[in-house]
Amino acid sequence: MRWLIGCLINAVLFMAFAGYFHDSLYLTGFWAALQASILLSILNILVRPLLILFTLPVTVLTMGLFLFVINAMTLELTDYLMGDSFEISGFGMALFFSLLMSLINIILQKTIMNSDRSSRKK
Repeated sequence: MRWLIGCLINAVLFMAFAGYFHDSLYLTGFWAALQASILLSILNILVRPLLILFTLPVTVLTMGLFLFVINAMTLELTDYLMGDSFEISGFGMALFFSLLMSLINIILQKTIMNSDRSSRKK
């Protein structure tokens, strides 16, 4: 259930980014955003650990900041696999979107998930 909620949140984020940054992110619709979100989560499960393993020395040297570059790589891979229905204008914008998505997901996890856990304890 948590995975599905995360996919829906990322799909909504993709739609918001496509509306606000219409020159940098193109989507054909909500279904394309949902497909891209599901594909991104699958890539994060399968490909991201390998990328982290291969780039571990660089990640350690940059004190973890290289993980944003890895997130941008998975976004670019999602762009490539989705074809014309999901387009990011370049790697710089993919890096920017990975920073924004990470920040928003952290905020949502701290507010929504923690309030959900505290209501279960009572």
